[in-house]
Parts: sequence; C-alpha cells; structure tokens
Amino acid sequence: MSHSFTLDAVLGFQYRADAEQFLQKLRERLAKFGLELHPEKTRLIEFGRYAAKRRKQCGERRPETFNFLGFTHIGGTNQGTGYFIIQRKTMGKRMAAKLNEIRATLRVRMHQSLADTIKWLQTLVRGYFQYHAIPGNEVRLRAFRHDVLRLWMRQLQRRSQRSSWTWERFTERLGVRIPEVRIRHPYPSVRFDATHPR
Repeated sequence: MSHSFTLDAVLGFQYRADAEQFLQKLRERLAKFGLELHPEKTRLIEFGRYAAKRRKQCGERRPETFNFLGFTHIGGTNQGTGYFIIQRKTMGKRMAAKLNEIRATLRVRMHQSLADTIKWLQTLVRGYFQYHAIPGNEVRLRAFRHDVLRLWMRQLQRRSQRSSWTWERFTERLGVRIPEVRIRHPYPSVRFDATHPR
C-alpha cells in the first residue's frame, strides 16, 4: 500500500552552492523513506535583490518568476525608494479557472431570483478579495471584478432574451452592488513591524 502527501515550500539561499547541497541532501533524506520530490515543482532559480543586477551584467534575461500559493512572484523595484521588492500577482491560470467556474454556476443559477444572485456574487467576490487583495495586485483584482460583471450581464441578457442591458445601465444599477477593489492586507514589512516592534 503506497501513501503520498504534498508539501509546498519556497526556500531561499544566499549562495547557489548551498542551495544545490541542500537539494541533494533533501533528496537523499526523502529516499530513505521511499519519498521523492515532485519533478515538475522542484527547481532552482536565481531570485532576489542582486539577481537582476547580476544577470544584467552577464547579458542574461531578467530573473525568473515562480508560482506559490496562488500568486506569481516577481522580483521588482519600489519606484519610490529604489529598493528591491517582491511583486505578487494572482496566477493567470488560477484566475481564468475561477472565472470559468463562475460562468458555469451563473448558467445553473440563471432562473434564480436577482436578489439571490446578487447575494451569492457579493459573497463570492468578497471572499476572493479576502485572499487576493494584497499590495501590488490591484490590476488583476480590477480585471477579475470586471470579468465577473461581464459574465453576469451576459447571463441577464440570455435570461431576458433581450439586449436592453447596456454596460452603462448595468453597472449603474447592478454593478455597484458588487464589492469594489480594496487592498485588505498590508505589505509584509508592515505586518512584521506590528508583530515585532523595534
């Protein structure tokens, strides 16, 4: 009888040699228990505050990105301070999958009352924002909300078999009922300062 479990993690090392050594030791350790690392999820990438500068000096492309916990992590620079920051954006595939799920559910709910659909969409969008509304992710959040409204308007047009719902009329009367984009989580540095005051 075989067993399997999944543990996702991102580990950071200052030197590549240390990362390679750790990876080799981890493989050896897991092998003793009949386990192995996922071949498609396990990789070494150059990432961090010096990666972009180092790669540019070597004539290489900008550092790779990586996906973790539903977000694409991108090395960037704070426009105000010039310091290195990690930009996190909702994974495109995850967002597309969620929108497809919403489209399918709207079809099923086509003949339910407008009040019930509004309540359902409010809860859904609010829950989505609760997880994804992090600093720097505003563009993806606005795109998500816009696509949810677009899918809902199409459902209403099919339901009534008429096209009296223009985008302007729809957003004024119903779109305003759906939560607006609002960042709900502070930057990690702010959370750290609040938890560990100097």
